[in-house]
Amino acid sequence: MIVVADALNIISRSGGAFASRWAHVVVGIMWIGLLYYFNFVQVPAFAEMEAAARNNALDKLAWRALWWFRWAAAATVVTGIMILMFQQEGDTMQLVSTDYLKSSTGMSIATGVLLGLTMFLNVWLVIWPNQKKVIANARNVQAGGEPDPTAAAAGRKAAMASRQNTIFSFALLMFMIGTQHFFTGNGFVFLPDGSDRAGYWIVVLVVWALFEAKALGLGGTAPGGLNTIYDTHKAALIAGLALVIVYYAVFYIFLKT
Repeated sequence: MIVVADALNIISRSGGAFASRWAHVVVGIMWIGLLYYFNFVQVPAFAEMEAAARNNALDKLAWRALWWFRWAAAATVVTGIMILMFQQEGDTMQLVSTDYLKSSTGMSIATGVLLGLTMFLNVWLVIWPNQKKVIANARNVQAGGEPDPTAAAAGRKAAMASRQNTIFSFALLMFMIGTQHFFTGNGFVFLPDGSDRAGYWIVVLVVWALFEAKALGLGGTAPGGLNTIYDTHKAALIAGLALVIVYYAVFYIFLKT
């Protein structure tokens, strides 16, 4: 009976790991795909529309896309947690395994988790609350009401957070994919010493905090200056690729043999 129970436990764990990983990929594609749709397609298109057409699109199109967008973000986080819970080493979950989190593999996935959770919080605490104001204003104007004077500022806040999520997304994907397919082996130290780990996290967290603080409006939300990276989708693309280079360089400097 013990052998049968152990076998069922292994099957359950491996099956759960596969199912959660598959679901994570599906909902992650939906989330990031809609993020790129908003930034690379919808926002540039809306900028070229007449006000009436834009308000109609916000009313009929944007709110539907935002529903899938925010719940795909939530599902991505939930399935990500499930992956960590099913990946066990003996009786200890990797989620709480100190040795795992000290390894280069664990540091890679932890960096991805940091970026992913930040993006999730941006969706639910910044993008969606401000987009609700924009959509409500569009519907009110279509019904003959007076425009909401705060709608434009709300739209800018949502746009900055959305562009920041786009910037983070490239590094996020690098760490999520690289954890199993590049940063494990390939000359990277499996278990770095404490000083290298500390140096890595100091740089990663400082860069992350500076970007996120700027996206949340530190120093103002007006276009231009340091906010240029949020002004166009092309600028966000360049900033995102630059962040990939910076984070890879940091990983290489501190964790390469």
